[in-house]
Amino acid sequence: MRLLLAEDEKELSNALVAILKHNHYSVDAVYNGSDALDYGLSGNYDAIILDIMMPKKNGLEVLRELRAQGMETPILMLTAKSQVDDRILGLDTGADDYLSKPFAMGELLARIRAMTRRKSEFSPDILEYGNLTLNKASFELAGAKGSFRLGSKEFQMMEMMMSNAGRLISTDQFMERIWGYDSEAEINVVWVYISYLRKKLTALNANVQIKATRGVGYMLEENQ
Repeated sequence: MRLLLAEDEKELSNALVAILKHNHYSVDAVYNGSDALDYGLSGNYDAIILDIMMPKKNGLEVLRELRAQGMETPILMLTAKSQVDDRILGLDTGADDYLSKPFAMGELLARIRAMTRRKSEFSPDILEYGNLTLNKASFELAGAKGSFRLGSKEFQMMEMMMSNAGRLISTDQFMERIWGYDSEAEINVVWVYISYLRKKLTALNANVQIKATRGVGYMLEENQ
């Protein structure tokens, strides 16, 4: 799951990014409202976290412009504790939720989960395809011969493929969604993680396979 974090306090931003990544989110961090708007308009995020007080454009301006462009991405506003009017205005402008600083990280994670659940109306915690299950809470991939707890990148790739089983996902989509626009990772890193996942599918005696279309991408499909 990919998040956009717009927070101009770099120390706070760095801390939030580290914790979010530890919880298996991919995160793009920006430090002003202009960049937040540009990144947000890409439509490549499952949720956006916007601080209200930012240079170039404040969070409310960014929120207003994103909604005016028809962006329906869930948006959480970060506000100072005393800014009641900003919270009201943010919700009226189209924010899905708000959180007052200082906040507990556990509450932020819970609010992100709640927002993304509302977006998809119902998002099951366990994905199933063939004889495989992927537990989104424990990050466990299970099959006929046991289970593996997946690392962050493996989990995100498997989640994308199981959520879109039978559909081709391009290498570029994997790169943008999981590694991000600003990543210095080489594109062959996708193949490396696909290789890791194929080995796990074999060990689990899965009745599904990751099919490659040369030069295009990958697709999860049931064995014939």
